Amino acid sequence: MTEIVWIARHGNRLDFVDPEWFNTAEWPYDPPLSADGMLQARLLGDRLLAEKIDHIFSSPFLRCVQTADQIAQLLQLPIKIESGLSEWLNPEWFPYEPQTLSLETLAKRFPRVDSGYKSYLAPEYPENDGAALRRTGEAAERLTSGFAGSILLVGHGVSLLGTMLQLLRKSLEDRDTFFAQTPCCCLSRLKRQDQAWVLEMDRDISHWK
Repeated sequence: MTEIVWIARHGNRLDFVDPEWFNTAEWPYDPPLSADGMLQARLLGDRLLAEKIDHIFSSPFLRCVQTADQIAQLLQLPIKIESGLSEWLNPEWFPYEPQTLSLETLAKRFPRVDSGYKSYLAPEYPENDGAALRRTGEAAERLTSGFAGSILLVGHGVSLLGTMLQLLRKSLEDRDTFFAQTPCCCLSRLKRQDQAWVLEMDRDISHWK
């Protein structure tokens, strides 16, 4: 079983920096990182160099894979694409199911992507916030049960919150009081102690400030 879980949100998005990008984008609901987002990801990788991480899992959304790739290059680890960590498929954000690059395409663009890994879960469009939190939480539960050592999850705000609610055994009713601002490329850490999870670091951004 996993003993330590690191959770990171992706770096800053290009459409946050350049809203006009959306109007001509081939994949408008799967934006890449902005230039400063790439820098944030590299700094996050530098921060994790001193840590022992055994596995990296990433949401299939491009901004997450790019963030994970910057880290994976420094740590010399493969990236396992886990669809259970995907963005909240909120119909208010997405008028139709958002398309992401295929695993084959991601593996061609990012050689560290493990094309042999089979995702535990996949989101179903549309989903409300409760469904998204349960889905990401279940993905984290399966990953921590199926892999040993220390793992890094690279995802979205909902991935971080869903993982924390599940592993810390909080209820969905706790999400409003438990939720806090989740900056880009923030880093959290949970450690297993006596068969329970303890939150040791919550959304730290000291590595890129």
